[in-house]
Amino acid sequence: MNIQEIAPKIKLLLMDCDGVLTDGRLYFSESGEAMKVFHVRDGQGIALWHKAGGVSGIISGRGSELLKARAAELGMKYLKAPSDDKVNDLEAILADAGVLLEEVCFIGDDVGDLKIMQRVGFSVAVADAVDEVRSAASYVTNLKGGRGAVREVIDLLLTYR
Repeated sequence: MNIQEIAPKIKLLLMDCDGVLTDGRLYFSESGEAMKVFHVRDGQGIALWHKAGGVSGIISGRGSELLKARAAELGMKYLKAPSDDKVNDLEAILADAGVLLEEVCFIGDDVGDLKIMQRVGFSVAVADAVDEVRSAASYVTNLKGGRGAVREVIDLLLTYR
């Protein structure tokens, strides 16, 4: 994998949420409301990606109003959550976006992300992803999920654009 050749082709940045945009832990209030923590640098990276003309989205097995709000706040065009079939959701996004698989980067952390990662042009695993995902990835971040890994990927892509 040559990042200098791949990066200029990437138009669409997709990612899982839990374990990628968050550290994978779920916090529950006494009323049972799930809460998540997002890293501000990842959000700034997504803003930089959009400013450079890129499009972004989330495909996640879990959905929530909190995730909808965060995706909207960041200006993410695509949100498929909850996703029962991540590959079908990927195909729907590709059709809408008019991009090819080789023009997509996907960031994942767990086995539910493998089928997408095996299809896209640039597959990324966060540093603390499960072994199978790290082994399948074109690139493994130095930073953990929810700790700036998304920003690391965006900085890498933008450097070689």
